[in-house]
Amino acid sequence: MYRHNAQTLQRIEDTLLIVEEEHFPLPGIELDAARRAFAMQVVDSIRRVEFVSVVSQRPISPRRANPNEEMFDPVRAAILAHRRGNVDEACWITFLFVHFGMHPIAKWRFLREVYGKLGEEPGWTWANVSRHPDDFRDWLRANQEHLLRGRRRGFGNHRKYQSMDADSPTGTGAAVLSYVDWVLQGGGHAQLIANVYADNNNDDYAAFDSLYNQMDAVISFGRIAKFDYLTMLGKLAIARIKPPKAYVADSTGPKNGAKLMLQGNVGAGLSSRELECRLRVMGDQLGVNMQVIEDSLCNWQKSPERYRLFAG
Repeated sequence: MYRHNAQTLQRIEDTLLIVEEEHFPLPGIELDAARRAFAMQVVDSIRRVEFVSVVSQRPISPRRANPNEEMFDPVRAAILAHRRGNVDEACWITFLFVHFGMHPIAKWRFLREVYGKLGEEPGWTWANVSRHPDDFRDWLRANQEHLLRGRRRGFGNHRKYQSMDADSPTGTGAAVLSYVDWVLQGGGHAQLIANVYADNNNDDYAAFDSLYNQMDAVISFGRIAKFDYLTMLGKLAIARIKPPKAYVADSTGPKNGAKLMLQGNVGAGLSSRELECRLRVMGDQLGVNMQVIEDSLCNWQKSPERYRLFAG
């Protein structure tokens, strides 16, 4: 309970009552325990979403951006790259951050060793990989056995079925080359984002949705990866994009959470479109963006009547 301010929790619960009174029922939180558990998940999700902007205001050691240092941190490395005005590098680090994820034991080892080219110079920076994508695949092929050594290794939880393989249709080699091709076809990260804004009348929500759909071109990036990548660009202030919805249609946890909240069960009922509309109303009433709604619903449905802390 020490993580959660009582007044904040009460404000969230009171707002949920307003949603029920003025808009639609929330049968999933009829029980006080379920309502409190969801409110606590909302608070946790807000903290996670705000973490990047909070860190962005603090001094950051340059060692955080060195993949050959144990203290390397991709979020801080992306912030430092953006501070230097290197949007391409900040976006590239963000892509690697999402692609590899953080393993619960090995942490960022896969990301560090690939980005740092196992200590070789120059590492696989954006400048290097974008000029020599085939060389990257050759290097990965030659080193993937070493990268997969030992037991302290692996992709993050959302990416646990991802492969390091250089040549498989959905492996890391294909993912990186498809990402590079997508960005280069757009003229680089900054130009790609600028073009999307121009095509969508500078609308933050429409631009997010357009980029989300464009990212179908990136191999192995499904709903979670696209959502995480684009919301991270927003949190890093690389782009003003904001998710217009929670993209629950193709999800499991968030969709189950939405159904449980809005229907009282995870069976058939409200359409994905109606779920999205109601979630948007809930987010607007709570004063949070759709990443908070998506994240809190996903975690809440795992234990709807008893709060559990989820890391990440």
